[in-house]
Amino acid sequence: MQIRTLLILVFFLTICVGLAATNPTIDQYLSFVETEMNRALERMDQSMASQERTLIQTVFRSQGKKIIQSVVMPNTIRRNWGLLSRFETRVLGEEVMVLGIAGRFVPLKGFEEATLKMGRLVF
Repeated sequence: MQIRTLLILVFFLTICVGLAATNPTIDQYLSFVETEMNRALERMDQSMASQERTLIQTVFRSQGKKIIQSVVMPNTIRRNWGLLSRFETRVLGEEVMVLGIAGRFVPLKGFEEATLKMGRLVF
């Protein structure tokens, strides 16, 4: 019985150490936001003229990191709980909540709306 309890404890501690080691940072969050913005721009409204769409995509590809750094980073609060983090961003009037766990990001609230508004900001 004691060996079984010890094995369960070791397993639990291993999971906790793994989660703590892969807890996402703010830089990883910003990279996630940039990637999602690129995806949103790829799905951009097809009714828009092809030249306009291409221009917006080109501008974001070349200046996307600066846009993210200037708009998202100053408005983001990271709540770090050791094993996971919650990122709260207030951007362009939208409240965005994203959970970061095990190196992954799970949008909880407002992410899609904020992505669309950020895409319009590129204009």
